[in-house]
Amino acid sequence: MPPLSVQNRRTLLRALSLAPQVADLPQHLVAGAQAADLISTDVCLVQPGDSEGPFDIDPGTMRADVSGGRPGLPMQVRLQVVSADCAPVTGVRVDIWHWDAAVGHSEVHTPERADGSAQAVLRGTQMTDHRGVVAFQTIFPGGCPGHRTQVHYRVRLNARTSVTSRILFDEAVNQAIHEEHAAYSGGKGGRDAVLSDDPAADGAGAIARLRMTAPDGEMEVAVVVGLGPGGLTGGLLGGLLGGLLKTH
Repeated sequence: MPPLSVQNRRTLLRALSLAPQVADLPQHLVAGAQAADLISTDVCLVQPGDSEGPFDIDPGTMRADVSGGRPGLPMQVRLQVVSADCAPVTGVRVDIWHWDAAVGHSEVHTPERADGSAQAVLRGTQMTDHRGVVAFQTIFPGGCPGHRTQVHYRVRLNARTSVTSRILFDEAVNQAIHEEHAAYSGGKGGRDAVLSDDPAADGAGAIARLRMTAPDGEMEVAVVVGLGPGGLTGGLLGGLLGGLLKTH
């Protein structure tokens, strides 16, 4: 990965300085997450439901890098799919998509390459590994007018069952990036309102903490997607979710 530009580094460091820290959580929950081999203490508990499928996989979207050279702050998105007892769910399909920093749309509208073939950027698919993990290289999402800054994801457990939710970001982080970075401040997808940090105010989702992968590296966001009853409150995943809600 090329070194960050001066503007990218300045904006990233300011955004990260405003992000909530893992130390806000009780240490026994942090230790429990490490013992369970979870990639993060940020958790979204979801209830699997009927999908719209079956869906064929476009070979062009089966990839780790979905950035497509679009301008914006580089970011790695990692998702780990686990059962309610923290066992990894392996070999299932995970899709992500999000809004462009400058243009303001996710690639449901697929622009054309010079040769006429479709190029779906900021959108991709991977299969979970032995730890239930997928990782995507992208950029921090732009603001969808009237909605929170977000990355959408869908976990396709089989041809008839899927989970769709979103990764959300702390409002102070959103503001710092959208106000200070040129790629986000001037596009049609610019944020037209400051919205509540309560996920329920704009639908379901998990507010995720941003980290830096290396001293000069990119942002990383990592979320554990726990599959279980919608009202699940017990166990490690329920404890992590309760701890996170208290820190926001």
